[in-house]
Amino acid sequence: MNRKTLVAALVGLALLAAVPLMTSNSYYVHMVGTIMIYAILLYGLDIVVGYTGQVSLGHAGLFGVGSYTAGVLFMKLGAPLWVIIPASIAVTAAFGALLALPALRVTGPYLAMVTLAFGTIIQILINEMTFLTEGPLGITIPKPTVFGEKLTEHGFYWLTFGLMVLSLVVVDRILKSQLGRAFEALRGSPVASDCMGVSVYRYKVYAFVISAGFAGLAGCLYAYSEQYISPNTYNFELTVLFLLAVIMGGRKTRSGALLGAAIIVILPKLLDDLELFRIVAASLAVLMLVGGIIGVAKKITTPRAMAIPVVGTMALAGFAFWLQSITDWRLSIFGLMILFVVYYLQNGIVGFVRALFHVRKPVVRHSQADMGKDAISVAASAQAAEQGGNLLTAQGILMQFGGLKAINQVDLHIKRGTIHGLIGPNGSGKSTMMNVLTGIYVPTAGSIDFAGRSVVGRTSSDIALSGIARTFQNVQLFGEMTALQNVQVGLHHTFDSNIVDVALHTPRYKREETSAIQRGMGLLAFVGLADLADEEARNLPYGKQRLLEIARALALDPQLLLLDEPAAGLTAPDIKELITIIRKIRDHGITVILIEHHMDVVMGLCDTVSVLDFGQKIAEGKPVDVQADEKVIEAYLGGTVA
Repeated sequence: MNRKTLVAALVGLALLAAVPLMTSNSYYVHMVGTIMIYAILLYGLDIVVGYTGQVSLGHAGLFGVGSYTAGVLFMKLGAPLWVIIPASIAVTAAFGALLALPALRVTGPYLAMVTLAFGTIIQILINEMTFLTEGPLGITIPKPTVFGEKLTEHGFYWLTFGLMVLSLVVVDRILKSQLGRAFEALRGSPVASDCMGVSVYRYKVYAFVISAGFAGLAGCLYAYSEQYISPNTYNFELTVLFLLAVIMGGRKTRSGALLGAAIIVILPKLLDDLELFRIVAASLAVLMLVGGIIGVAKKITTPRAMAIPVVGTMALAGFAFWLQSITDWRLSIFGLMILFVVYYLQNGIVGFVRALFHVRKPVVRHSQADMGKDAISVAASAQAAEQGGNLLTAQGILMQFGGLKAINQVDLHIKRGTIHGLIGPNGSGKSTMMNVLTGIYVPTAGSIDFAGRSVVGRTSSDIALSGIARTFQNVQLFGEMTALQNVQVGLHHTFDSNIVDVALHTPRYKREETSAIQRGMGLLAFVGLADLADEEARNLPYGKQRLLEIARALALDPQLLLLDEPAAGLTAPDIKELITIIRKIRDHGITVILIEHHMDVVMGLCDTVSVLDFGQKIAEGKPVDVQADEKVIEAYLGGTVA
C-alpha cells in the first residue's frame, strides 16, 4: 500500500471511529455499526466470490449460525463475550466446511443451488429446533459485558469498529499472502492451479472455511447489536443482498466491501424518505454526467456507452421529483438501481472510480537486488545429474473417449537430462499424452512410472509436487495477477507458514515471502522478464506470456518439464530466445519433453524424438533418423522438412 492510499485509509477509519462523537442520535450510531458488521461478513464473502470465483448463496445461513451460536451460548450457559466470539467463529467455520465439502464438487449454477439449499436448511433448523433456539420466539441477548461493565451503544460501536479493523487487516494479509495468490489462481485457471501444485478442491474448501469464520464473527456481533434474533432474519433476501453488495461495491477490494455494506444498509432506508430520495437521485444524475464527461475526455469510454447510464439517471431524478409518494415504488426503484449498477459497473463502484481516474492497484516495485542467486534448483539434483537412466517410463498407454482411441498402446521412455521431442500432426494425441502424464486424464489402460513411483490415479497437484511441471498449448496464465505473482503461485510449495503465521506476520512467514520474491525475480530474470515483474499477465505480449509460463513451471523445481508447443505463434527472434532458454533449462539438469510443430526447433534441440499419428507411435529415435523415416514423411512432414 502506497503512502497516499495508507493516509486516505487511516483518515477514513478515524472518521468512522469518531461517528459516536459526531452525533447524539443513537439510530445513526446503530446504523453505521450495522454497516461495519456487514462489512466483516463481506470481507470473507469476497474471498469466495471475488477471488476464487464461486457463487455462494449460503452466507445468510452462515451468518445465522454465528448469531445463534452467540445466542444459545448466552441463553443456555451464560457464557462471556471472550468465549462467545471465538466459539461463534469456530462453529460457523465448521459449518462452512460442512457446506464446502460436498458443494465444491459441483460448479456453476449447481453450486449456487447447493449453497442456497444449505441456507434454507439452516433457516428451517433454527425455526424447528425449539429446544435449542426457541424457534419462532427467537432469542433475546443483551449488550455484552467487558471487564465487569455492560457496554453502552457507543461502547459496543467501538468494539465492533475494533473487530472490523482487525478483520480488515487479517483478510488483507491473507489475500496478499501465498493463500490469497492460491485463491486468485483458482479463478484465473483451475487447470493451471492444479498443475502448479495448488489443489483446486482443497483451496476452495479453505476459502469457504475462512469466509465462514468471518460470517460467524459478523453474526455474533449482529446478535449483540440487535439484542434479539429470530429465524426470519436469515432468509434468501439477505443472502442475495450480501452477494449484490460484493458486486456493487467492487470485488477484490476491502473498500468495495465496506461501500457495498453501506449501500445495502443505507439505500433501503433512504428510499423510505421521498425528499431524501430526490436529493440522492439528483446527486447520482450529476455524478454520472460528470463521470461520463471525464470518461469520454480520457477515452476510457465512448459517448454511446455512457448515453444510457446518463439518460437513465436523469430520468430517475425526474421521476423522483414527479412522485408524490414513494411507498408503492420503493422496491421497484431499489431493484432498478441494483440492476443498473450490476449491468453497467461490472467491476463495481470502486472499480469504476479507479478506471475513471486511472488509479492502479498499488504494487511493490522490485529491483535486481531482490533476485536470489539460485533461481533454479532441481528437487533431486543428484538423480537429475545422472545421465542414461529412465526418469519416466510409460507402457501401453491407452486413452479412450467413448469409441475414440486418442492414444492407442503408446510406450515412452524418457531418459534423464535429455530433451525428448513428441511430434505429430494435429489430432495425433500429443496434448492428450501431456494431460495423461500430468493427471488431468486418467488413462484407460497402461502404466506410468516417474522416478520409481506410479503416476496413474494421482491428482494433478500431487504429480506436480512430485516433480513434473508443464506449460499449456493454449496459454493458461492467471491474467489478473502480475508476472511475479504468477511465478509465486508456482513457488507455493515452498511455504510452510499457515494462516496464523500469515495473520500475525511471523518471522517464518516474512522469511518465506522474502525468499519467494527473490526466487520469483530470479526466475523472471532467467527468462528475460525481470523488467515486467509488476505487469499483469494479461497485458504482456503473447511471446512474453509463453516465457512467463515457463518461468512459473520452473518454480516447481521440476525434474521433468513438459513444454506443449512453446513456439506456437512466436516471431523468429522470440523462437531464437526460446531455444536458448530451453537449452539452459536442460543444462541445469532438468529433463524436457517438447511438443512442437516447428521442425527446426525440434531437430535443433531434441536428443530423441517420438512421432505419433492417430494416437499410435509410428517412429522413435534420433532426430536425423526420424526425419528420414518414410512413415514420418508420409504422415507428418509431407516429404519436406520445415
